[in-house]
Order: sequence, then C-alpha cells, then structure tokens
Amino acid sequence: MAETTFQRPRTTVVLAMSADGKIADAQHSPPEFGSAEDYAHLERQVATADGILFGSATLKAGETAMRVVTQDLINARLERGQPKQPAQIVCTRSGDLDPNLRFFQQAVPHWLVTMKAGGQPWQGKSHFEQIFTYETPTQSIDWVQTLQAMPPLGIRKLAVLGGGQIVAALLAEDLIDELYLTVCPLLLGGTSAPTPISGKGWLQQEAPRLELLSVKQVKDELFLHYRRRR
Repeated sequence: MAETTFQRPRTTVVLAMSADGKIADAQHSPPEFGSAEDYAHLERQVATADGILFGSATLKAGETAMRVVTQDLINARLERGQPKQPAQIVCTRSGDLDPNLRFFQQAVPHWLVTMKAGGQPWQGKSHFEQIFTYETPTQSIDWVQTLQAMPPLGIRKLAVLGGGQIVAALLAEDLIDELYLTVCPLLLGGTSAPTPISGKGWLQQEAPRLELLSVKQVKDELFLHYRRRR
C-alpha cells in the first residue's frame, strides 16, 4: 500500500506480550506480566507522545489511563512545550462507558473516538474535551479522517496502547509507523487470549512488513523496536 500523503500524527504502537504473542490471558485480565523495566519503557514512550490511544476494553479492565508520573519526564515534556499529560483518547464504537470510571477523575485531557450515535450521549457534558465521530460509508470508524483531525489539535505524535482491533484497523489503513514490542518470559496460550493484532488478518503475501531497528535484552525480557516498511 502506498504511503499516506495527508497530514496525520506519527503513530507508534507500544505493547507487551507473552512469548507466544498474547497481550492478555484468556479472561482478558489487565496485563501485569511486564517487569518494572517494561513499565518504565512504557512510561517513556507515553511521555514523548501528544496523545495516547486505547480501546474501551483496555480502559474497562484497568479503569484508569496510563499517566506520566516520573517528574523528570514531566519536566522534559514542559521543556518541549508539551502539557504535563498527553491527551488520553479512548475508542469505543458504541460510546458505552461508565461515567463513574476512575478514568474521569484523573487529571488528564479526556478525548473520545466513537461513532455518531456513540458520541451523542456525551455531547454537552464535561467528561470529554474532544469527541471524534467520523464514520465510513460502511458504518465503521473513519480512522483516516480521525487522525487527520488531530494535528490541528496538537497531536503530532500518537502512541497506541491497544487493543488488537484498533491496531488492526490502523494497519489496514497504513496508519502505523513504528512498533515497540516487549516479549515477556511467560506462555499464556488459549484461542480466546487477545493478540497484538486481531481482525481478519492478512495472507502472507499481503502482510504488512517491518524493519527491525533495535533489540535490547534486559534479564529475561526482549525489547523490540520496528519501523513499518513501505
């Protein structure tokens, strides 16, 4: 697929997975198998981003967003002219979120990506500062228009923390630039356990290709950094 020509954020996927490629167990429990080093790696990636995109299942599992808490990272954001916290962008087609989630009490910008019907219950309320409701003719989220709307709002670098459906949708539109994958030393198995990329998948001849930029080993974890090959 040809490289996109419209202006959009540079988009990076950041995920930890088991050695057999699962980002959660079969019960979709909040992933807690990454080490302290992996958490620090995740926070560093979040700290460089202007916006953090994640699905409603990810939010409902943990009830809070990934904030920047290390003061040095906050100071570096301020020195770069960024606000203390990146925009936290939750994606849900239905808009079905509990308004009492702890997420809404966090001192972060709250944004929403949804469908037109999903956005209606939130319009005029204080829960979300920005609501994106771009749709395709086939009644799906229009990710091209959604990402194109973000740079004028200050989102030049976007970090995607899951889940697999969002990553698959963005890859299908050639909207992913880089991937950071942490391979953790456990095996989760199970056909219902989620993977970094869900959806219909690709035949191997048509699969998106990656360029490996770096590999770092810390104890039993591997930190992989890929660039989307175009």
